[in-house]
Amino acid sequence: MEVKQNEANKRFEVDVEGMRSVLDYEIHGTTIYFTHTGVPGPLEGRGIGKALAKAGLDYAREKQLKVEPACSFIRVYMKRHPEYNDLMARS
Repeated sequence: MEVKQNEANKRFEVDVEGMRSVLDYEIHGTTIYFTHTGVPGPLEGRGIGKALAKAGLDYAREKQLKVEPACSFIRVYMKRHPEYNDLMARS
């Protein structure tokens, strides 16, 4: 599964079986705000959301951005993956 960054639309995307899953973001200064993770119902449970989260967080690390997980999926993902704790904008 290939996660692509769509900078023009400010999101990460995965296309599977003709359906698109997304992780939307906004960047303000040195903080990236992950605002929405969307995976179509028929694709749920395949690890697509996790792949999007990992791609987004790895991008934040690469660009030295702090993360504000406005999306509950990303917030939970970060709690389950403490290797990303250093990216959190707030404690």
